[in-house]
Amino acid sequence: MRRTSPALLASSAVIVLALSGCAASDEPASSETTTPETTTSTEWPRTVSHEAGEATIDEAPLRIVSTSPSITGSLLAIGAPVIASAATTPSGLTDDDGFFTQWADVAHERGVEIAYTDLELDIDAIDLLEPDLIIGSSNGGDATVEAYDQLSQIAPTVMLDYGTVTWQELATELGEAVGLEDAAAETIAEYDSWVAKQADLITLPEQPATAFVYLGADGVWAFDETSPQAELLTSLGFDYATLPEEHLADGKVGANGVDAITSENLAGALEGSQTLFAVAMAGGDPVEPFVADPLVANLPAVTADRVYSMGAEAFRLDYYSARSTVELIVDTFGG
Repeated sequence: MRRTSPALLASSAVIVLALSGCAASDEPASSETTTPETTTSTEWPRTVSHEAGEATIDEAPLRIVSTSPSITGSLLAIGAPVIASAATTPSGLTDDDGFFTQWADVAHERGVEIAYTDLELDIDAIDLLEPDLIIGSSNGGDATVEAYDQLSQIAPTVMLDYGTVTWQELATELGEAVGLEDAAAETIAEYDSWVAKQADLITLPEQPATAFVYLGADGVWAFDETSPQAELLTSLGFDYATLPEEHLADGKVGANGVDAITSENLAGALEGSQTLFAVAMAGGDPVEPFVADPLVANLPAVTADRVYSMGAEAFRLDYYSARSTVELIVDTFGG
């Protein structure tokens, strides 16, 4: 049996809302992105099944309020008419308003207001915004599912579980909910085309690879081969390592495809990974503290100096952070 360490679970507060990076393009990164075509479906009303039940939406929404910063970026990526979003506590991962840096500039350019701050749900503030649709999360530190009934009295409310799907799947769900199916498909297709071009710019290091979050004395949270992080690396041509079952703790942790590995199992779990990617959850260099850990000193990736930063944006991937992460990898391994 694999068991999840209580200490590891206690560390979850560090990464509950770690989203991801800035928008990029074939040119150097900037905050400018192309807004997808926003022609909506004509099939209204529609009933949307979601994590808290069903919501009937009478007509194409024009005033969407997001109570989940983890979802706001995906709404913006498909050109949804977001008028306001919840904000988290400002940190190194956000701007001064508490909007995550990967989509903050886009949100401000489009006039997105702050619905409420510090993830402290404010029903009255949402009501005053007069939304015609509310989008929220059923999991994570920004979950508002317990207030579903109250929110539904204001406007049709859709609760989604962003922790068990890729950003592409989430964008597709959102597109179906708000009538932007075509825009969601176009956004995904544009991203896939761009990634294919970026893959041609990379000289791959020794394979296979593994990505992880280093937790110090608590070991690591490793992204397995089913994770969005593995999918991103695979799309760039990397072979992703399958971690040995006997060295993993019991059960998944946090988000989709995340395995706990305790300190004493680090060497055994990662010895087959020839290249390692560390995700920086609080900014700074995530590589230095990991390679300084004596428990991993003899790992092939450490002795060969093949431990690389995957940035501070790669834990919770959306369209914007995925592009930023790809750009970082291209900068690292580009010819």
